[in-house]
Amino acid sequence: MLIIAGLGNPGAKYAGNRHNVGFMAVDAIQRRPGFSPWSKKFKAEISEGEIAGEKVLLMKPQTFMNLSGEAVGEAMRFYKLTPASVIAIYDELDLAPGRTRIKTGGGHGGHNGIKSLDAHCGKDYRRLRIGIGHPGSKEQVHGHVLGDFAKSDRVWLDPLMDAIADNADMLVKAEDSQLMNKLTLAVGAKPEAEKAAKPEKAASAPKPAGKSHIHQARSGAKPNLPTSGPMAEMLKKMFGNKE
Repeated sequence: MLIIAGLGNPGAKYAGNRHNVGFMAVDAIQRRPGFSPWSKKFKAEISEGEIAGEKVLLMKPQTFMNLSGEAVGEAMRFYKLTPASVIAIYDELDLAPGRTRIKTGGGHGGHNGIKSLDAHCGKDYRRLRIGIGHPGSKEQVHGHVLGDFAKSDRVWLDPLMDAIADNADMLVKAEDSQLMNKLTLAVGAKPEAEKAAKPEKAASAPKPAGKSHIHQARSGAKPNLPTSGPMAEMLKKMFGNKE
């Protein structure tokens, strides 16, 4: 069994916030066939279903973001699951809007929802981060994350949510590279795997080293001898003046 927990804040006031993109992602998954209607349990809204032959519990903690771990931790203990059976989906300031990354474990990056999950669930759960971009200064962060997505964001947001739902089987089966490619394509970018490496510039053949005066003389080639100075005197003594 797996828990897929989208992070966000409950209530209509926050529904369109950038901070609620985790809720939006699990909502998109829940709308696919096979999931039960939302109900309340574990201090969360939950929906049960199956993806790729695996039983899945979708969760939207209703404890507000900073206490998300209370709900997810309670569900983990009830089902006797380890952190490896948890996938958290949440917003990431340090990724450009629409960019996604997935990994297991790691730091919280200042995200209060992840701090709470780390405290209640352990750190070794999988994390699907969805970029919302950084406003540019620390003072603007609060208003940015608790602000609604702009209409222009729908160009990438809606296709991305659909792609997460359409490819949830890859998320469940931990086919992370394939999933990242699908999500990248959904927002109109080129997958990393398909970016052609720039051909390396062919190294030019090394220039033959110039022959020394002594080597020229020994090989029979007519040396271009200096006519004055200590080198000239030494060469004349060694090879004689044959001109």
